[in-house]
Amino acid sequence: MKKIHSVLTLVALVGFMSCTSDSSDDTGQGQTDQFDREAMLVNWADNIIIPSYEAFDAEAKALKAAADAFVATPDANTLNDLRTAWESAYFSFQNVEMFDIGKAEEVRFSYRLNTYPTNAAEITSSIESGNYDLALPSMVDAQGFPALDYLLFELGDSDSEVLDFYTTDANAENYKTYLSDLTASMADLTTTILADWKNSFRGSFVSNTSSSASGSVDKLANDYIFYYEKLLRAGKVGIPAGIFSNEVLPEKVEAYYKEDLSKDLLLEALTATQNFFNGKAFNKSGSGASFKAYLDYLNTIKNGSDLSGLINGQFDAAREQANALNDSFVVQIETNNDALLETYNELQRNTILMKIDMLQALDINVDYVDADGD
Repeated sequence: MKKIHSVLTLVALVGFMSCTSDSSDDTGQGQTDQFDREAMLVNWADNIIIPSYEAFDAEAKALKAAADAFVATPDANTLNDLRTAWESAYFSFQNVEMFDIGKAEEVRFSYRLNTYPTNAAEITSSIESGNYDLALPSMVDAQGFPALDYLLFELGDSDSEVLDFYTTDANAENYKTYLSDLTASMADLTTTILADWKNSFRGSFVSNTSSSASGSVDKLANDYIFYYEKLLRAGKVGIPAGIFSNEVLPEKVEAYYKEDLSKDLLLEALTATQNFFNGKAFNKSGSGASFKAYLDYLNTIKNGSDLSGLINGQFDAAREQANALNDSFVVQIETNNDALLETYNELQRNTILMKIDMLQALDINVDYVDADGD
């Protein structure tokens, strides 16, 4: 993800921070921190992260199965089934992308599955040559969901034209092989990460309760904030809306070729991040120890209000703004980009609340380099 400096964003942030500093006296710093971090880590691992990966693992395997069926018999029915499986898996992925820790970080899971815009020229070159290695860093933008978006929706103006690339084209076999390799890689990476969580990593994760940069809470808090700030706020909204450039960049919209998924993918990711903040169990009722519970335990107040309530309120405000957008962010940019900019502003307000106020209250330092002024 490019981290481009934005003077306007920086100026806005400085102004915002100067306002928030006035309320630093009411952050609940007097509360002794004896919060049960292990209980929070257990809730995260057992009720959110592992179940989310289990669900996505099933989706990734279903996507691979649909690709295998399409490769065996490339026709309109199997193409439609593959597109449906791709879309379903893409939504499921929004629930795990934020957990860039352990094996996921090691294999560069997020980058390999969702770097966009995809590199169509690299994809075509790899297919034509038949010579590629998806594990290479140079190939991150030629694989994953964005590459499948291109291969399933952009090769022709009609379904029959798309099918030609997998049936009558001179490189039809190579196209099918590349498609198979992409989906196999996605499924294999997911299974590897899930297995690591279920075997050794879960134990070391929940037992590492240290309140230091190497502790599990500090590390995942940073991963969570980085995801929200850089991949959700900036990647899904800010970059295509032109926040970090002198012009709008509609070609950098997520699911660019499918066109009508960008809003729903944002909403799915927004719900996933809010659910994690609240410690809500994945795909079942109930909540456990969480960032919200931690802030409430510390009695963290900002401007006379509970910080956790302000954060949840801002999640809701961002969702309300996003719900009013066009299903296609490309269309939204072309017709009324100001509405997308306002969505970014709502998301940005929670960046401040979580990255500055929440992390300060939890005594967690930001561990990544911030180069875009926010």
